[in-house]
Amino acid sequence: MDTTAPQPHQPTQPTQPTEEGPAAAEGSATTDRTRFWSGLCAGLFVPAALLAGLLTLTGERAGRCMTYGQQCGDALPDWLFGWSIALAVVACVVALAATAVRTRQGAFAAQLLAEFVALTVILSHT
Repeated sequence: MDTTAPQPHQPTQPTQPTEEGPAAAEGSATTDRTRFWSGLCAGLFVPAALLAGLLTLTGERAGRCMTYGQQCGDALPDWLFGWSIALAVVACVVALAATAVRTRQGAFAAQLLAEFVALTVILSHT
């Protein structure tokens, strides 16, 4: 009797998925929260911009500029605000729609940078 041949009633061991291939991509996609954070940062940008605008208006320089027309100017250019908002919107759409994790992460980083620049432009008017 040959003992080296596998017996038909013995269960075979299932193969473990490797870290390469679609199984790894699917596993990393479930743990990637970039879409969530991108949407959250986009939603919180509007209240942050309103708060920054209110903070700007409470400054002495902005009050003098609005009331007397004195000490106005020397702020960052307004076109920078427009371009940073446009970049933030495009980056948010890419971060929400892209299928590749690295693309979503890069778009999210660009979105955060653009939102930071927009808030800095608002605060530069103080």
